[in-house]
Amino acid sequence: MNGWSFATPEWFLLLGLLPLIAWLRARRGQAVLVIPFVSRWSGRDAVPRSRAPIVLVTAGLVLLTIALARPQHVDEKRQVKQNGYDIVLAVDLSGSMLAEDYERDGERSNRLQAIKPIIEAFMARRPSDRIGVVTFGGRAYTLAPLTSDHDWLRRQVGRLKVGLIEDGTAVGDALALAVARLGQPDRIENGQRLGGYVILLTDGASNAGSMDPLQAAELAKAKGIPVYTIGAGQDGPVPMPMFDEDGRKLGYRRVLSDLDEDSLQTIATTTGGRYFRAIDSDTVDAAFAAIDNERKIEFDAKSTIRAHEFYQYAAWPGLGIFGLGFWMARPGRREDS
Repeated sequence: MNGWSFATPEWFLLLGLLPLIAWLRARRGQAVLVIPFVSRWSGRDAVPRSRAPIVLVTAGLVLLTIALARPQHVDEKRQVKQNGYDIVLAVDLSGSMLAEDYERDGERSNRLQAIKPIIEAFMARRPSDRIGVVTFGGRAYTLAPLTSDHDWLRRQVGRLKVGLIEDGTAVGDALALAVARLGQPDRIENGQRLGGYVILLTDGASNAGSMDPLQAAELAKAKGIPVYTIGAGQDGPVPMPMFDEDGRKLGYRRVLSDLDEDSLQTIATTTGGRYFRAIDSDTVDAAFAAIDNERKIEFDAKSTIRAHEFYQYAAWPGLGIFGLGFWMARPGRREDS
């Protein structure tokens, strides 16, 4: 809620010790706390002429305790409803994505590196959409469910690399899982899923999994979920890096590209989506434009909470007052007085 609060109020329990210390001091007639010069504030023969030092030290302790409790003013901004789309990105992490048939800044880059800017563009340029991520190799896994927290999602995507999942390319399983991630009953109207899309980023050559890619495409079609496919890779022979047991690159061997454009085009056509090549400079803009022609949905947006900290306004005066109390109680000061 809006207003003033303390982030760590448990520190106020320390203030409850002050009356106990005062009572013990009066009962024992000697210093209870082991603090330099505190003996000059207690005992029959050492009671200072002025109580200012102990008052200042106590006030300083109170202010420092308030600082430790972290007073803050909380502003909560909540967007009750938001219009956008639900998009699941299905990202291929199979071994074939290591083929270095792209070039960036004069250096070779592999297929995963080529599609990562596309993934990042979806997170950066579509702030009002909820985005989820499915990753796949020999099997398909959910990396992130649909979320509006794109900063968190960006951190998860930053960890993606080939080898995290057992090798293989289970395109059908990945597509079926992505469709399942969009299966919210409240988004279905007349048997069709509203505002839901799958973006399949792969080289397209399915060779693993329990579901055929075209069967998964029919499943997406039945639910009214368009699948936009983005093919990564070039045609013909491509350089495939070779690594030693420690992961160091030894060189390259030429292999025949396994980019299966026909399958990707069929998946897109079957579901009412479109096919793009990752090499095209307008791939992202074209995909965004195609999605934006469809009907948006309304969903609850996340709340944003901002807290303004004010502990420093108690910490610095507290340190100053506490130090002043020690200075007034020092032996030289007493003798001068």
